[in-house]
Amino acid sequence: MAVGGDEAGAAAVAADEAAFRAYLRDHNLPATAQRLAIAAVVLGTDRHLSAEEVAAELRARGQQAGTATVYRTLEVLRRSGLVVERDFGEGFKRFEAARGVPHHEHLLCTACGRVTEFRDERLERMTTLLADAHGFVRQRHRLVIHGLCRDCRAGAGAPAPRRPSLS
Repeated sequence: MAVGGDEAGAAAVAADEAAFRAYLRDHNLPATAQRLAIAAVVLGTDRHLSAEEVAAELRARGQQAGTATVYRTLEVLRRSGLVVERDFGEGFKRFEAARGVPHHEHLLCTACGRVTEFRDERLERMTTLLADAHGFVRQRHRLVIHGLCRDCRAGAGAPAPRRPSLS
């Protein structure tokens, strides 16, 4: 899903792209068409993209960049602070625009690879309580839940888990 679906989203993407051009200039790095195209792909989506998915999206847009260029540019974007690198234990990294998004957790579908973000204040409180109970001062945490998304469960014919009745 593209971020730029509304005016605020489009403005945020444009601001990030401008910040990337400024970062390149400030670090004496060339602002090549390939680097800017890669940045546009990653900064213009709310998905968590692998380097291969970035390259595929470039091809779909009629643009080309070598694999090494994609990886190097993703690293530059990460160093700039505009992109966050995620490792979900899949054997490759994924990248998402930082864009001031608050801390969040991830659900990873092991069938289709879809990543769903979520926030839950109860979880935030629980991690603090768990750390406190062990004499630990929490600085950060990461949670990735691996499983099957609703669409893949439906396609596989697996019944949805039953929820207990509240009545």
